[in-house]
Amino acid sequence: MQIDKQQIIDVLKQMGNQDQAAKADSELPEKVDTQKDAGLLSGLGIDVDALLSNIPGGLGEKLGGLKDKLGGFG
Repeated sequence: MQIDKQQIIDVLKQMGNQDQAAKADSELPEKVDTQKDAGLLSGLGIDVDALLSNIPGGLGEKLGGLKDKLGGFG
């Protein structure tokens, strides 16, 4: 999944991770591919799954909607 760097920075700031946001701003490319750049994100201490679940319109919301339609997981 491709994400704008600014979306990642905004989510990190909303989560209270100012230091991670500053590192992400200086080290990430403008467009981040969560699969291709997984090592870079991990090196910055960014949990891709947590990140995706917090991006508006992202994977987390899509899975949440699916979860509701299926009656939940687990």
